[in-house]
Amino acid sequence: MFIDRFCKTEFDSYESFKRDFKINVPENFNFGYDVVDQLALVRPDSYAFIWCNDRGEEKRVTFAELKVMTDKCANMLASQGIGRGDIVMTLLRCAWQYWIVAVAAHKLGAVLLPAVYQLMTKDLVYRFKASGAKAVICADIPELRGHILEACEACGGPELRFSIGGDYEGFMDFDAMLDSAPEAFERRVTENSDPFLIFFTSGTAGNPKMVTHDFRYPLGHILTAKFWQDIRPGDLHYTQADTGWAKTSWGKIYGQWICEATLFLYDCSGRFNPTDILSLVEKYRVNILCGPATVYRFLIKEDLSAYDLSSLHHCCIAGEPLNGEVYNKWKEYTGLELREGYGMSETAVIAANFPWMGVKACSMGKPSPHFNAVLLDDNGCEVERGEEGEVCIPVSSGSPAGLTVGYYKDPVKTADIIHDGYFHTGDMAWMDEDGYLWFVGRSDDVIKSSGYRIGPFEVESALMTHPAVLEAAITAVPDPERGQIVKAYIVLARGYTASDELKKELQNHVKRTTAPYKYPRVIDFVESLPKTASDKIKRSELRNRDTKK
Repeated sequence: MFIDRFCKTEFDSYESFKRDFKINVPENFNFGYDVVDQLALVRPDSYAFIWCNDRGEEKRVTFAELKVMTDKCANMLASQGIGRGDIVMTLLRCAWQYWIVAVAAHKLGAVLLPAVYQLMTKDLVYRFKASGAKAVICADIPELRGHILEACEACGGPELRFSIGGDYEGFMDFDAMLDSAPEAFERRVTENSDPFLIFFTSGTAGNPKMVTHDFRYPLGHILTAKFWQDIRPGDLHYTQADTGWAKTSWGKIYGQWICEATLFLYDCSGRFNPTDILSLVEKYRVNILCGPATVYRFLIKEDLSAYDLSSLHHCCIAGEPLNGEVYNKWKEYTGLELREGYGMSETAVIAANFPWMGVKACSMGKPSPHFNAVLLDDNGCEVERGEEGEVCIPVSSGSPAGLTVGYYKDPVKTADIIHDGYFHTGDMAWMDEDGYLWFVGRSDDVIKSSGYRIGPFEVESALMTHPAVLEAAITAVPDPERGQIVKAYIVLARGYTASDELKKELQNHVKRTTAPYKYPRVIDFVESLPKTASDKIKRSELRNRDTKK
């Protein structure tokens, strides 16, 4: 297999995987040349991706065609003065052109900066200033082009502006320029330590930070794709994510192509509808499905028996913790276990339910070899089994491929996460007697009430087992006697109405489901929860609401 040039792939247990797994990082590795172009030689007629949208359009691109298209795109960008170290920002939703731009930027040694297309003018002003992007390439969305022009006028943003879909004032016609660009392209020099990719963090608290990865980053996602997502050559893999999310890099390009998969890409211009996913899995015979818990929460509310999902052989979940209700219902309907994985924009998969392990529902799984995460207390010492600690990755012997090199041009914030020989995630977890990790919450989200430490996720999970609850978010509110008390924001499922009686029922339900001291003493019923563009709950915004009351 193609992946064999980078690592050993055959293991008979988690123990042998942990002991013997190692990623071989070539000198001056470049994903564009060393993966995409090589796949064009060994699998020229295999599909690199199958793309469709909600307007009935479809595009299929082989690896041979992908090489030609990315070479042409690299030539086109180079003709506009883009080269090694220049930042190229994309706001492309799930347009197929993203995959062409990404690989072309890598071949040039430029720095890819994906962003979500829903950004408004003020968001773009901040990002243009913070990044110093030399070029921006956007989807064919009139409102987005307007926001970009307004932001550029306000802050002197990128002079190089491209739009797909046609020739628009203030923008170059990306598609026309790509079509007319020459095909011949020679390999450019890059080094493993060069900046490769920047993500804006979700921004759950304050302005988003700029997570920077080097050219080794794609190799870290061998763990993600081969050993968590269980991808086999020729699989059709579907990860539900916008290209502006780090989830796209986790599930829709790097590790998946190293594993010789075909990407399934769906570009939805309207409001997300869970039945779209089910229909697409059935129509295209998708083999592997990966998405956040939010997506699966909506899917299990549908009549799954109305869809043929038999092509699926693996389903996984990440981005936010899984709760037992979702796991159990999905397995009941499909016969497939949801295998949870855990990581961040700053990493590849840190822990997961790997193939040789029995799944413990709602556990993050076991630590990935290569990262070898440990749990540390406030003094930097490893905690005992069953005790809470911060998830940290040792870096004293060198930074593993797939781990961030820090925050772009921000040594102070970088020092907050990389210090004393460890990368600090800020996430709290505990490990059981079998070595499985269990998520507690962000260190700043953990609630301290009457001497107890309460993780918001465990209360949310208890609430989610009640049929009235569609979504739940837990925060702390100040209390003069207990220090803090648990508060729940709840979105009700169809057919339920907010009432004092329902509040009492939900409180009693939590008392019966988990330790009674964790029950929410305050409940607010809401129409929706504030979320980031990557669908993570903004608990900081909820806390701020209570502070202002």
